[in-house]
Amino acid sequence: MSVPRTLELPADVSAVSLETARGSFAAHVVRVDRPIGHVLLVPGWTGSKEDFTPLLPLLAAAGYDATTYDQRGQYETPGLPTDDYTLDGFAADALAVRATADHPRSHLLGHSFGGLVSQHAVVTDPSAWQTLNLLCTGPGALGDTVQRPLRRLAAAIGKVPLLQLHELREQGVKRPAQITAFLARRFTANAPASLKAMTQLLIDATDIVEDVTATGLPVWVARGADDDAWPHDVQALMAQRLGTEIHVIPSSAHSPGVENPAGLVEAWLPFLRRHG
Repeated sequence: MSVPRTLELPADVSAVSLETARGSFAAHVVRVDRPIGHVLLVPGWTGSKEDFTPLLPLLAAAGYDATTYDQRGQYETPGLPTDDYTLDGFAADALAVRATADHPRSHLLGHSFGGLVSQHAVVTDPSAWQTLNLLCTGPGALGDTVQRPLRRLAAAIGKVPLLQLHELREQGVKRPAQITAFLARRFTANAPASLKAMTQLLIDATDIVEDVTATGLPVWVARGADDDAWPHDVQALMAQRLGTEIHVIPSSAHSPGVENPAGLVEAWLPFLRRHG
């Protein structure tokens, strides 16, 4: 779970509702004069657009328009019980959000579960993307050690109130009161069908790395130095299979976008500039 360090919206970042062919999506956007490109950032499981808000001014300063959004059923984006919560459905949403940008193609970054979505998005339509960027994610389902608590959570969603589940997950964790309140509000705002589907997909998502490689898109892979989701060797092997190497972001764990946004952008920008 990503934990924002501050909830203040930077002055140059706008909170908007993006109207797309697949419905409305709550988003944070930044636009610059004479942009050199556009970046779309996809948050992970139990996350939201706020997990990338600290990156937006840094990307703008480097010359990029940027968009991040709550996925279907996440936080401030509505989700119905009957919506399409498959990875193909989430990928179609990413493509629909991308289409709202005034750019023919976008750099795509997916964090954690958002990385699985992003892999499916580039396979679905490689022509929409300039590059694929994977952060603290893996080639498919999480390993057995992480899957066990996820299985229990997936079984409880819909039977146990979301606030109770959140409080159980947060037991013993000390945070600033504002952040504690935000995390509870964000978790309980999730559409249960969406949260359950995302949780199950982390348990049984298939490996499509070969399909991603076949797109021919340039790929960048990174993780936090202390990332505790997909095993480090699994992420390194995924990078190797994608024809690259993994970049390790210092002073961060599973959420470099909020734990060390400056370090993440510093490591990432040479790749973005090399590929437009």
